[in-house]
Amino acid sequence: MKIHYINILLFELPLNILIYNQRNHKSTTHHTPKIPTARLLCECDIYTSIYDNDPQMKEVMENFIKQTQPRFEEYDERMKTTRQKCKDKCDKEIQKIILKDKLEKQMEEQLTTLETKIGTDDIPTCICEKSLADKVEKGCLRCAQNLGGIVAPSSGVLGGIGEGAISVLQPLALVAAKEEALAEATSLATKAGVKAVVAELKALITKWGKGALDLSPIVNESNFNCGSALVETAQNLFGQACKVPGSTSDSSFCNSTIYIEKSEYYVGKFGKIGSDAYDATYTSKIAEFEATKVGAVNTTYAGYQTIIIASIVAIVVIVLIMVIIYKILRYRRKKKMKKKLQYIKLLEE
Repeated sequence: MKIHYINILLFELPLNILIYNQRNHKSTTHHTPKIPTARLLCECDIYTSIYDNDPQMKEVMENFIKQTQPRFEEYDERMKTTRQKCKDKCDKEIQKIILKDKLEKQMEEQLTTLETKIGTDDIPTCICEKSLADKVEKGCLRCAQNLGGIVAPSSGVLGGIGEGAISVLQPLALVAAKEEALAEATSLATKAGVKAVVAELKALITKWGKGALDLSPIVNESNFNCGSALVETAQNLFGQACKVPGSTSDSSFCNSTIYIEKSEYYVGKFGKIGSDAYDATYTSKIAEFEATKVGAVNTTYAGYQTIIIASIVAIVVIVLIMVIIYKILRYRRKKKMKKKLQYIKLLEE
């Protein structure tokens, strides 16, 4: 706009120069006598422009108007758009102020009649804001999903694997325990049989008296329960001693203990004593050792089963606790959202 004003002002100077030159260019002098005319101020129209009757000036003005008029129209159009935007913005602000005042009045009127007390924390400020309860709820839900969907099935699988391993290993352990009990009972029974035969041979020396030989070296773990084996071993060890003249042994003792089967001192009869001692000891010890060993195995694997069951139960309890916490927080959230919806519905009304 300022540019148009400056152009108008600058246009006036050449226009005045042009008009002045046209009036004074080769003006012809008339020799008619000059008659002075007196013009009064009242005869002139002071409100009439001196350029209204000038055709050249009119043409210049028309050209100027033709050039400037479109620019003024464009400027007016732009100003209309700007004014409309400003007007719309002002209208929106006014509507917000009016709506705010209206809501405040409705809140003051309706909150007094509400049965539930709505605090400032219950008013929904922003959807993106999350409370601590919501975060805990989602965390519990995530934990419950992880534990329930991943840990619980995996614990069941691991528990099944553990039970399967126990069901396979426990019979093997029981067999090993019985074999160990059998070996220990056999060892003790063998020692008891050898001890019984040696005791009888020692007693034989006392019964025979002078000239008797100590036959206890003939007894070992392989022949204590076999009479023929005892006789054969005695013949191998003491047969030459009985035959050599001048030895301290009496040949009658050797004959009675080694060669005469019907003699009461015959060592072949001591095999029955060793066998009876072996059977008695084995029968009493095998039951005792089996009960001890098998009981230890059962106790050990029962402890393993208890640990597996306790682990599964603990995981299930943790999952249930997470689910219960999630349900409680879910209920509280629904209750709070219901209260917020009532408040929003009240505001809409």
